[in-house]
Amino acid sequence: MLLLAFDTATPAVTAAVHDGTAVLAESYQVDARRHGELLLPTIEDVLRTAGVDKRELTGLAVGVGPGPYTGLRVGLVTAAALGHALGLPVHGVCTLDAIAHQARAEGLTGPFTVATDARRKEVYWASYDAEGTRVEGPAVDRPAELTPAAQAVGAGALLYPDAFPGARGPQHVSAGALAAFAVAELAAGRELLPNVPLYLRRPDAQVPAGYKAVLPA
Repeated sequence: MLLLAFDTATPAVTAAVHDGTAVLAESYQVDARRHGELLLPTIEDVLRTAGVDKRELTGLAVGVGPGPYTGLRVGLVTAAALGHALGLPVHGVCTLDAIAHQARAEGLTGPFTVATDARRKEVYWASYDAEGTRVEGPAVDRPAELTPAAQAVGAGALLYPDAFPGARGPQHVSAGALAAFAVAELAAGRELLPNVPLYLRRPDAQVPAGYKAVLPA
């Protein structure tokens, strides 16, 4: 197996190559305004570092969110284009699941909540049991409306410490963790998600309510 994984659902632009046993190369940059500019060079960089030609890949894994519309669609469109061009299966992974996998790999034990920044004073969140299995979510809500687990990780949790006391990292998703999660799920015979975005709400940009046509009918 040679899996290329990447995610643009958070401010991080991250990509990794996984050989089914370990991460061969990974890149991680935080720049919420440059997903479209950075993703393809990042993919090329991790493939070069791993010594893998894109034609040797056996599959793609992409974070499907939840996340803001503009950044998230960069990763999904790139995954669809690469999958089509290379004839590869594209496996969708809930970004919150990848963060949860990373948190457990870094030593977190017991039930916990993952929360990322959804803007508009809201968070994207999901809750996990002591085995790391998602038991609630993903959803988007105001932090004050939630009753999270005693432990919480993610940039959204760190942004609202009153709602998530004792919050900790990882803040954003790592493509290495996303790849490792995808590999484990596939090895266990479990299906991953389709390459379809988990937006959970309408885009920030909308047509003005008072819009009028300027051309004659």
